[in-house]
Amino acid sequence: MFLKFRPVLATALFALLIAPATHGSGQMAPPFVKKHLYDSSANPKADIAAALKQAKAEKKRVILDFGGDWCGDCQVLDIYMHQSPNSELLDKHFVVVHIDIGRMDRNVDVAEKYKVPIRKGVPALAVLDAKGKLLYSQENKEFENMRNMNSSDVTAFLNRWKA
Repeated sequence: MFLKFRPVLATALFALLIAPATHGSGQMAPPFVKKHLYDSSANPKADIAAALKQAKAEKKRVILDFGGDWCGDCQVLDIYMHQSPNSELLDKHFVVVHIDIGRMDRNVDVAEKYKVPIRKGVPALAVLDAKGKLLYSQENKEFENMRNMNSSDVTAFLNRWKA
């Protein structure tokens, strides 16, 4: 008898495995492919200095993105940043610096300098003008729950802080 239902069972399991994932809004969740975003060997102070130089030359702002490759919400933020219109907004108005926070124990001094409380959760963002002046620091876990947010939330953020 079990053999008789095996094709039905296999079909049902296959459907569950390939069923599209949605989140609270009912929208499709972005496809998840883990990327290496946060380099543990990078020098964030040098990276920020280079980004500020580039931002000044190109009349852009700098986004500091604190997080870790282990962080699913950080991965979702990156996916949203590469979707239209966000990718175009980033290219036109921002230079992005990814800063590895390890397991909340790396580059803590950099996070503190820019008033980003990484212990509240990541991803955590800060926005600087081309001179290095802090314009915004995420203090209230605004992007910590990216998996339940939409690409349009990132669009609104980028539009608010573009130069």
